[in-house]
Amino acid sequence: MNPRLIELAQRRARLQAQAEGQRRALAEDLAPLARGLQWVDRAREAARWLGRHAHLVAAAALVVAVLRPRRTLRWLRRGFVAWQFARRARPPVLAFMAGLRETKRPAPR
Repeated sequence: MNPRLIELAQRRARLQAQAEGQRRALAEDLAPLARGLQWVDRAREAARWLGRHAHLVAAAALVVAVLRPRRTLRWLRRGFVAWQFARRARPPVLAFMAGLRETKRPAPR
C-alpha cells in the first residue's frame, strides 16, 4: 500500500481520537449548565404553548381585569414601563453584541 495513504490513515485516526477526547471534555465542562438549560427549554415550551393558546391567555386576562381592575392597571403600568425600557435598551445592547462579534478570535490550532 502507498506509504502516503498509510500516513494519512494514521493521521486521520489520531485526529478522530483527539476529537473524541475534546467532545468528552466539552461534555464534562458543560454538565453543570444542563440544569439551567433544561429550565430554559421548559420556559420556551411554555412560551410556545401560550402562543398556541393565546385565546385562553386573553380570556384569563379579561377575567382578572374585570375582577381586579386596580391590580390590572398596576400591572399594565409596570408592563408599559418594562416595554419602554426594553425598547430603549435594545440599540445599545445590539451595538455591544456587534462589538463582541467583531473582536478577533485566536486562530484554531
